[in-house]
Amino acid sequence: MDLAEGSRPHFPMDPALAEEQSVSSIEHWRHALAIDRMILLGHSLGGYLATSYAIQYPERVSHLILVDPWGFQHMPLDATSGSAKSGFPRYIEAIMWFFGLFNPLAVIRAAGPLGPKLVNRLRPDFNRKFEDLFDDDTMTQYLYHCNAQTPSGEVGFKAMSESIGWAKRPMLDRVHLLPPSLPVTLVYGGRSWMDSATGARVAEQRPNSYTRTVVIEGAAHQVNADQPEEFNKVVQSICDSVD
Repeated sequence: MDLAEGSRPHFPMDPALAEEQSVSSIEHWRHALAIDRMILLGHSLGGYLATSYAIQYPERVSHLILVDPWGFQHMPLDATSGSAKSGFPRYIEAIMWFFGLFNPLAVIRAAGPLGPKLVNRLRPDFNRKFEDLFDDDTMTQYLYHCNAQTPSGEVGFKAMSESIGWAKRPMLDRVHLLPPSLPVTLVYGGRSWMDSATGARVAEQRPNSYTRTVVIEGAAHQVNADQPEEFNKVVQSICDSVD
């Protein structure tokens, strides 16, 4: 789940409070649906928040599946200056710094009626990923209208992020708080910009626990859309293994 809320709530700019608000929303959702225990799957930022939820409510999670999870690793330090660096080329860092002055999707709202064309220009891959389901611009329109409204989740993301690729409160500092009995599976795309080696780091923090890393070749960050059949096999296998 990407953990979007239709009510578009206000998020505080404190990273811990923004994270806690997101975790609370998952618990409220669980309670409303009267779910006692669940297999919890989170993708990208959802993986970060799903882990935080499992730390706080371990009795509610029977298996934690993290798909290309964001926010686990620390931002690397520059060997010469000792300051944090993103690991991206300098021109990318400059673009990230500029857009870091605004909410991440402000440019889409600023584009006005040209927004859908801008989304299609920036992410033409989304229409290709779902071309078996839609033969028009449904996905582009969906993405635009989700993000053209009053910013909500992106404000929470900005509060929690050091930059687009890194969290202010890296989850590797807390993953050891997951109960040893909770199985964790990390699923990465073989072509993703996320580092699948993070799975080994998580396993190091949980030496006596089930922690498995699966890499799906040919998939980028949108693992479920890039290789849906292989992704579904992995998830179904986990579901079948849980009592």
